[in-house]
Amino acid sequence: MPSDVDPTGVRRRTLLFGAAGLAVGASACSSAKEKSAGGSSGSASPGGTAFPRATEWRPSASDIQPDVKLRAAQLVEALGTWRPGGGGAAKARERIAALGLPAALAEQAGPLLTAADESVTQVVDAQYGGILADTASVLVVCRQWTRTGGGPVGPGGTTVDVRLSAARPRWSVTALHPAVPGPAAPSLPDEARRVLGDTRVNLPPAAEADIRGGGVHTSVLTALLQLAGRYRMEVTVLRSGHPLDVFGTDRPSDHPPGRAVDVWRIDGKAVVDPATPRALIESFMRDAAAAGSYNVGGPLLLTGGATANQFFSDDTHHDHVHIGFDR
Repeated sequence: MPSDVDPTGVRRRTLLFGAAGLAVGASACSSAKEKSAGGSSGSASPGGTAFPRATEWRPSASDIQPDVKLRAAQLVEALGTWRPGGGGAAKARERIAALGLPAALAEQAGPLLTAADESVTQVVDAQYGGILADTASVLVVCRQWTRTGGGPVGPGGTTVDVRLSAARPRWSVTALHPAVPGPAAPSLPDEARRVLGDTRVNLPPAAEADIRGGGVHTSVLTALLQLAGRYRMEVTVLRSGHPLDVFGTDRPSDHPPGRAVDVWRIDGKAVVDPATPRALIESFMRDAAAAGSYNVGGPLLLTGGATANQFFSDDTHHDHVHIGFDR
């Protein structure tokens, strides 16, 4: 029988949502640098008449500082989930305050707060945008479903860069930087259309909208297509929702200009999971380099790159593979 205590030692809390019986958790987080890329959030699938069943997201026991990720994910779940009558900023402030976080964070929720009568949010993954001794960025990737009146359930979602700072007894959230919807491009290159149609490349809403908006460089799209010939990939972040700078530095990140992609799951196996074969991760990282990436990061520090710094590893990239391009 599964325990009701998550890997951080925090007791799981489950909320039964309406007639659909949707199980969703609640809780919160905090952070550091205030800059984050804008971007778009997209829809996942056609609307229906019933909410899908969502579950409370929990970190892996192998995560670096799993409690930090848990705080961030629980905050996003609480912001993006409400019963009829629970919408709006005032109710969101109440939900945040109940988590012991600053109620003013509701003003930074962006597309998570809509005019819908009811909403359900499912966190897909929480990935580090950066983790230092006393500050962190957690990129919370989520899907969201909303309904107004007796209308259909409409899909959506976004990626939220949650900034946190160390505090006792738990880390505290200092700011939210959600990806913001942008318009679709009037036309797309063939590579973009092929990635969008490739079932071996799983894109969350914000990443899909980045491609539909024309904001992802052809080098990234070509690499995704090449890697999809050998692997099934689940993407966390392309452009929007990522910090503008490499966390803790003033060096621009390759993500905001659309020249990088992060992958959190390969062939159905999470990068952060110690049970995932290291040979699979190494193979994927080397194939990413062969696809033209000058900067491949992950949980393994590989040798033998085309340049001295082609491969790297640190705490931030313990949970995903970063694939960056310089052109």
